[in-house]
Amino acid sequence: MEKVKVIHDSAGHTLTVWFDDPSKEHVCEETADEVVLMKDVNGKVIGFELLHYETAGAETGLAVETVIHTGT
Repeated sequence: MEKVKVIHDSAGHTLTVWFDDPSKEHVCEETADEVVLMKDVNGKVIGFELLHYETAGAETGLAVETVIHTGT
């Protein structure tokens, strides 16, 4: 089973999502939309970080919903 790691930094106002092992990170690339793409040595995106992320409510926690699309 694939694992996704989601990190919400409420002090730094970032939301980071990893699709692969973070230790495989080789290079980071910031887009125009204040999103940082983390790539492995082959240039494959293995994660991203959303800058200036704020939760909608007063809570500092983050709820995550998992939706699986099978393509059918």
